[in-house]
Amino acid sequence: MTHLDQLLDDVASARKRYTSAVESLTDEQGYWKPSPDTWSVVENTEHLYWAEHGGIWGMWRALLAKQNGKPVWEGELIHKGLPIETIIDHTWQSKEIVPASAAPRMGGPLAFWLSAFNSLQQPLHDLAIALANEDHETIIHPHPISGPLDIWQRYEFLRFHIDRHRNQVLDLM
Repeated sequence: MTHLDQLLDDVASARKRYTSAVESLTDEQGYWKPSPDTWSVVENTEHLYWAEHGGIWGMWRALLAKQNGKPVWEGELIHKGLPIETIIDHTWQSKEIVPASAAPRMGGPLAFWLSAFNSLQQPLHDLAIALANEDHETIIHPHPISGPLDIWQRYEFLRFHIDRHRNQVLDLM
């Protein structure tokens, strides 16, 4: 098993942990929030979908740009070789403002957002296949808060981000 295969499995496991934690909630439970500035389970799940969708799209874009000799990012790799937890510790506040593209905005049934969220494993898997013979450190897709991350760090981020929101929804329950 390659390192990228392991990262893909780690994301799949985090996705399963999240889904298992919330899939049995009723719609009423999914919409509940203790305060106006706290996201409900539905909002957390919708956010996970939009954030990961954009991240996967950005990684595909970065791969294609690199293959065409026009990388989307050039500069110092300030996080080179660091695990995502260390990068997050150095770059994130305790509560961040979500970029508009990743913000929950539609609402709707939890079952829909779980289905959409779980559907992202396939394009992530397909991307891993496309990356098989690439140098991960040369494909950079910047994160809006953390800055330049290589592809492996981006996969690590997906796992981290899903687990972070899993912990948030567990606190709601």
